[in-house]
Amino acid sequence: MNILDLDHSLTAQAPIAQRLADGRATRIDLLELGPKLRLWSTEKNYRRFAQRLQQRARPVGKRPEIYFVGSGDYHHLTPAFLADLPEPVTLIHFDNHPDWVQLAPRRHCGSWVNRALKMPNIKRIVTLGPCSDDLHNPQLRGGNLGALKRGDLQLFPWQHAPSKVWGYIGDGPGHQQRDNHLHWKNLAEQDWPRFLARLIDSLPTEAIWITIDKDVLASEDAATNWDQGGMRLSHLLQALCLLAARKRVIGVDVCGEFAKPAYSNPLKRWEAKSDQPPAERWSELDILRNAYTNGALIDLFEEVFA
Repeated sequence: MNILDLDHSLTAQAPIAQRLADGRATRIDLLELGPKLRLWSTEKNYRRFAQRLQQRARPVGKRPEIYFVGSGDYHHLTPAFLADLPEPVTLIHFDNHPDWVQLAPRRHCGSWVNRALKMPNIKRIVTLGPCSDDLHNPQLRGGNLGALKRGDLQLFPWQHAPSKVWGYIGDGPGHQQRDNHLHWKNLAEQDWPRFLARLIDSLPTEAIWITIDKDVLASEDAATNWDQGGMRLSHLLQALCLLAARKRVIGVDVCGEFAKPAYSNPLKRWEAKSDQPPAERWSELDILRNAYTNGALIDLFEEVFA
């Protein structure tokens, strides 16, 4: 298990500190690059990260690669983990945001899904859990509805009102188009185990990669730099267990810690202040929930991937 230390948010958490101390986890020091990579990155700094990533610990045998990354401001680093996949893979994406904005810089935490869709061994991306305003008038916000229309991307909100669209998008596994609205098949209204069974049956590959932004979780289970979704930790753990039982997981990356804002230039500071809720909404007690949730995730990974 690799701990990417980009923002000081992970190493003091007890479940992670214990595993770093006894050798079950490896810390990769990226603190110098952290502010340059946070929120979005130039190609030069992204390449520097990818080169540094080559020093990561590789799992023994057929165990999956596991990464804890820090703030959700770093979710655009996920494609670096996917760069040398040995076979076709379905990417299972848990997030409160679809991260599909086509107007943002291509190495941006809100647009990285578009980069992943272009990777040759990514056969489908399935996004589970969004509740955010990104699905309100998604075309005006730069959402990649073309990928949704083609079926390369499937999207299942946790809970969201119908989204107004212009033109024909059509029906998909997670939505139906009625006139000029996409009506979502909200996961909060589904039988969760039955939904997961149907989803797993429909996946086009035997191998999967799982990417988790903990802002998909309700505030009772996580404290992040972004607005929180509605999925509970119990739902996430159940999904991970079923996916691991039915599919071959070759990797997992987890982001969505809370980290104090530290950006490399004024534009990033302005963007974060415009898009993110105020950091002051969380107390130290709130932030401790992240350690509990990470501990539950790590315990599950150690059990199902042993």
